[in-house]
Amino acid sequence: MENKPAMLVTHTIPPVWDCESRILILGTMPSPASRKGGFFYMHAQNRFWPVIAKIFDEEFLHKNNDKDKNSAIIERKDFLKRHHIALWDVLAECEITGASDSSINNEHPNDFSKILASSKIVRIFCTGKTAFNHYKKHCSQKYSTPFSYLPSTSPANQAAWPTEKLLKEYKKEILRFI
Repeated sequence: MENKPAMLVTHTIPPVWDCESRILILGTMPSPASRKGGFFYMHAQNRFWPVIAKIFDEEFLHKNNDKDKNSAIIERKDFLKRHHIALWDVLAECEITGASDSSINNEHPNDFSKILASSKIVRIFCTGKTAFNHYKKHCSQKYSTPFSYLPSTSPANQAAWPTEKLLKEYKKEILRFI
């Protein structure tokens, strides 16, 4: 099997937030499926959207793989704003192989100054250990907003964090700050 070379990836998906946002959820960097789909957590097997919807007893009408991805994106943006959730990623740019967070090198963080200064964000959640570690390394000294770890919603994390356990943890943490 041939090894894939690392690619320089620049984040092109703008953050979702408004002045009423109370929490900021940060992934590491958009996956190839998310970059192709033009929005966060667009891989069909990623559990982020089903888990986050279930916290608020909602369902999305449009799936990530719908032919009309714009409808899925609009629906998710409306959901996030309605529930005062901001969403973005820790990194603005990095070298990465495929979707492997463990392959990340030469990373540069996003600038969260505007979001944090222009919203009501009281807590930042980093989804997954890699996002948490990059935020801690690059951002924790720059911003005073408390931050914490949430388990990854990646299907690769299914064994350690089955969906029901993941949902319980997300619900417990997120609802404390909304």
